[in-house]
Amino acid sequence: MVREEIAGSTRTLQWKCVESRVDSKRLHYGRFVLSPLMKGQGDTIGIAMRRALLEEMEGTCITGAFFEKVPHEYSTIVGIEESVHEILMNLKEIVLRSNLYGTRNASICVKGPKNITAEDILLPSSVEIVDTTQHIATLTEPRDLYIGLQIQRDRGYRMRSTNDSQDGSYPIDAVFMPVRNANHSIYSYGNGNEKQEILFLEIWTNGSLTPKEALHEASRNLIDLFIPFLHAEEKDINLEENKSRFTLPLFTFHDKLANLTKNKKEIAFKCIFIDQLELPSRTYNCLKRSNIHTLADLLSNSQEDLLKIEYLRIEDIQQIVDTLEKHFAIHLVKNKLAF
Repeated sequence: MVREEIAGSTRTLQWKCVESRVDSKRLHYGRFVLSPLMKGQGDTIGIAMRRALLEEMEGTCITGAFFEKVPHEYSTIVGIEESVHEILMNLKEIVLRSNLYGTRNASICVKGPKNITAEDILLPSSVEIVDTTQHIATLTEPRDLYIGLQIQRDRGYRMRSTNDSQDGSYPIDAVFMPVRNANHSIYSYGNGNEKQEILFLEIWTNGSLTPKEALHEASRNLIDLFIPFLHAEEKDINLEENKSRFTLPLFTFHDKLANLTKNKKEIAFKCIFIDQLELPSRTYNCLKRSNIHTLADLLSNSQEDLLKIEYLRIEDIQQIVDTLEKHFAIHLVKNKLAF
């Protein structure tokens, strides 16, 4: 067990990682404290963080497998001890670490006799196996075995019906959640109006990221959810015109465009976030992974800079350029020398 203290501050608040340990390759533990908080703030933060850790975090796992000439999930394959169903359950246990987006293909191609483990999986360069010792199957005869695999990144839990199986392809229940459990507790001290709280937060992860990394990512996700409220503009609402149905006006990208057209110089680009640019989700995620969160961040890069971002294609960059020119009349330079 490793004990450490890592401190940071926001005004008078102090946070620390007071305990960090690795119980196994697929089970990491971290304990954090945040103080001093006013009465009631411990639950406000603790409940929100727990939900963000368990429900908003993304992970990568195997979501499907392909077997040649296998009629159904409970079939047995000559020369293999396990049934197809048992192999699928073993594949489900494999923990992957990756920042990929979309679907990727992987495979197992071995010759027996052999004890097949996660180490035998041929993966894309962007994917890493956390525990390569995970057992998959036992090949008892001198024969070749090929299994095609599908890898995806998402969040939450996805259950696949066996009815989705076709032509030797079998879906696998996907547990994308990298955080296995999260708890919070509160210690109160002081009296009356001066009562204060200390928040204790415990995080268990599957090894694809550390508890500190999970805490950071969950915090960022929460911040991103609240950012629109910081910049939303008030609208005049006439309740008399429509008493039967009351709908709050949407804070949309087009509202910002209208204001920007009226007076571009008065609009701070750092207040316009890239999620308002209505870009495809894959392009948006690539930008976010590169710490490009606002229009100001985006404009600090050239087309050449964007081309260096992993998984961002030339056609994606062209779509960004077209969006900026169409709605902002801004030309994104091809390289920094163009300034």
